[in-house]
Amino acid sequence: MPSVYITSQIPKIAFDLLTKKGFKVESNNTGQNLTKNQLKEILSKYDAVLTLMTDQIDEEMLSSASPKLKIIANFAVGFDNIDVLSAKRKGIVVTNTPGVAGESIAEHTFALILACAKQITIADQYVRSGKYQRWNPLGFLTPTITGKTIGIIGLGRAGTFVAHVAYEGFKMNILYFDISRSEDLEILTRAKFSTLDFLLKHSDIVTLHIPLNSKTHHLIGKEQLKLMKNTAILINTARGAVVHEEALVWALKNHQIAAAGLDVFEHEPNISPELKMLENVVLTPHMASATFECREAMAKLAAQNIIDVFEGRTPLGLIKLT
Repeated sequence: MPSVYITSQIPKIAFDLLTKKGFKVESNNTGQNLTKNQLKEILSKYDAVLTLMTDQIDEEMLSSASPKLKIIANFAVGFDNIDVLSAKRKGIVVTNTPGVAGESIAEHTFALILACAKQITIADQYVRSGKYQRWNPLGFLTPTITGKTIGIIGLGRAGTFVAHVAYEGFKMNILYFDISRSEDLEILTRAKFSTLDFLLKHSDIVTLHIPLNSKTHHLIGKEQLKLMKNTAILINTARGAVVHEEALVWALKNHQIAAAGLDVFEHEPNISPELKMLENVVLTPHMASATFECREAMAKLAAQNIIDVFEGRTPLGLIKLT
């Protein structure tokens, strides 16, 4: 009977699917992240491990992996928390959960866009603090986002869905930057393929939907922020380290850009104290994929990836090294 360890509480469907197939399943139900030593011990004992993006599985960690460990199934779209090359050298399959979070992330992206553009959190505190005494024709004036230009960096499932909502819902002009063009998107939304610099200079809203790797680490730093309009909004629902957080604090404090909406942070869960003090930033706790439907689909796919490996099939979420 193969053994599986799930490093955190996730939707029950994963447990049900695995046990139905005869796996012995154990999980961490403490509500706390596992320590490095605990993860090492788990990797040395189980046939499969279902991890979270907060579980850092590096080369040193993998050195303690048991020869019987066949798969690390990541409960995430990204996989920057796992040294995939080191895992491959040890014959361990690494999978993720692609194709299930795009709509949820796009919805949250627009929640952040609207919260920033309409100063929702500031207005909320204004009301709660008792400052709202009369309707002011000149109070809380903000620009409309309808008809403005949105720059989408990364055209995966989430970025593509953002483009459709922007075009069909808000009649926005779309610039996009990616490793390749999408003629389909250009036909359907009149989107224009762009260089990064051109996108940053001409967009009213810039939204990030790219994985974190050596090429995208600090893709948005001080020089890139200087290119943006001082009325622009930056949204990040991708990975925190795509943006240089110190540079972003500078840009927000000096009104180099108007606002930012962040669901991810460079050193999460630790966040710059300066960032938390700023009024022109909206912060959420890495919850863009937190819909019932999305998290259940992620759990189902992560479990199915494990089942597929043990039943001799290529898992849908297999991470291939290029």
